[in-house]
Amino acid sequence: MIEMKVMGIALDTRTGSPIVVLHDKDNRKALPIWIGSAEASAIIRRIENIAVSRPMTHDLIAEIVEKTGYSVDRVEINDVEKETYYAIIYLVNDEGKVLEIDSRPSDAIAVAIRVDAPIFVTANVLANGSVSCDTAKDEEEAKEFRDFIQTIKPSDFEKLIKHDKESDQ
Repeated sequence: MIEMKVMGIALDTRTGSPIVVLHDKDNRKALPIWIGSAEASAIIRRIENIAVSRPMTHDLIAEIVEKTGYSVDRVEINDVEKETYYAIIYLVNDEGKVLEIDSRPSDAIAVAIRVDAPIFVTANVLANGSVSCDTAKDEEEAKEFRDFIQTIKPSDFEKLIKHDKESDQ
């Protein structure tokens, strides 16, 4: 699991649909997830600390969770299938009982940012949907890898195989 933060909300220039953009702590990977406008508004209101006179849906969810003796432990965006993302909200109480709540990622994110719960994404989801945020660093690492590959000799593999056989005994 990779911890991600909400970078912000963007708009798809082709469709006008909102996109929540998550990024890792090193700002190396970004994960765009297309969401509904209501969820985008809820996320923006929290990011911008915009007060509302009455609780909105995600505020209500957070309060219900709290009033029942649970807290949001974390959110996990754990799968993507045919451009549909899946998430789980993990709730925990004082006795350590954990509840897993199936959720759309947009709702899970909107709740998580209200209670400052961490947002995690599986490596599989990142591999399938993320984009690079630091192309210069990516190019530098690719060059280092190419340089490393150029220096490998067949005898290096022989040493590795010999070492593996010795450790198996």
